[in-house]
Amino acid sequence: MTDRSALMRTYADPPATFVRGDGSWLFDVDGNRYLDFIGGLAVTSLGHAHPVVADAVATQARTLSHVSNLYGNVVAPEVAVTLDRLIGGGTDRAGGQVFFCNSGAEANECALKLARRWAGPGRYVVVSAWNSFHGRTLATLTATGQPAKHEPFRPLPEGFVHVPYDDLDALAGTVDPASVAGVLVEPLQGEGGVVVPSSDYLAGVRDLCSRHGVLLMLDEVQTGLGRTGEWFAFHAQHLRPDVVTMAKALGNGMPVGACWATAEVAAAFGPGDHATTFGGQPLAMAAARATLAVMEEEDVPARARRAGGRLGEQLAALPGVASVRGAGLLLAAQLDGEWAADVAAACLAGGLLVNAVRPDAIRVAPSLLVSDAELDQAVTILGAALAGVAGEGIAAKGTAGKGMAG
Repeated sequence: MTDRSALMRTYADPPATFVRGDGSWLFDVDGNRYLDFIGGLAVTSLGHAHPVVADAVATQARTLSHVSNLYGNVVAPEVAVTLDRLIGGGTDRAGGQVFFCNSGAEANECALKLARRWAGPGRYVVVSAWNSFHGRTLATLTATGQPAKHEPFRPLPEGFVHVPYDDLDALAGTVDPASVAGVLVEPLQGEGGVVVPSSDYLAGVRDLCSRHGVLLMLDEVQTGLGRTGEWFAFHAQHLRPDVVTMAKALGNGMPVGACWATAEVAAAFGPGDHATTFGGQPLAMAAARATLAVMEEEDVPARARRAGGRLGEQLAALPGVASVRGAGLLLAAQLDGEWAADVAAACLAGGLLVNAVRPDAIRVAPSLLVSDAELDQAVTILGAALAGVAGEGIAAKGTAGKGMAG
């Protein structure tokens, strides 16, 4: 057993320790293999050890791994142009600018500082939603709408207000243009249980922000870059946000994050206003450049739509699953009872990684290159786990009324 005594206990003891990955598969210290339908929490977007990304990182490591942002490198500007084009829908550039960092929390931290800098003195409040997740720095933790995560770290920074998700009336009553700089919202709440809002919600948030002169900041850290069947989830509503944050999928396992903003908003930052030592360094950017190239070549949004439709239908047909919600390859199976932790443990024993995102919900976020055979195998394992945990009685309930939500 691996000695973990020198590690801070910020996580529970792991149920498995992995030493190798290959596509949708992980291998533990004992040589057992598992289908990875967590994907490092939607990080390994192209699967483990994708050869194009691995070769790009190896080549860059032998060439130039890091240079201070006091100087330039040739890779980061290229990746920024690609992201600006993908924000625009994949064909034309959106006309914005990008700040590179190392994680989703840092991308959201950048967005929060940018909103305050853009709005000017006196307007510093950011409105976000209950059950949201935006990171674990003090500022992004405060923006996160989960009070239980707040309590150990009070007093928290000022300037954050929470409203119910998918409630435009509550938001309208909070967006005071005299004090509010921006609204930070997830197009789809991932950690909150893969919650899909009403079809007119994001458009309504955009309208409110525009009418009151505050920024619409979309946290696409989990949903961005093909995961939901669009390059970015907001594309499904044909919106134009002011700020978009991303990370997870961008480096296929390398720590890369980014904050995009329209040119007008980005101009609020000047030299010295924000920085990070490792952000935009050549090694991370080489991984991002290769990842994005493969994503475009494989048309991962289309793959996520097709595979997600197949997976959603299969999950909804399982006894013990009440409904399925989500988009693309970010899905949650709503269970008939609060069995999620036990089901996830049974899946692990059967060779499948899934995430108990809520006591009664299982989240899946496999590689965007997952095969049909892997989807079928994962559903078979999950079905057996459900039957074992919930008992044979669920088989008699049938599947009437089930369906895919979102």
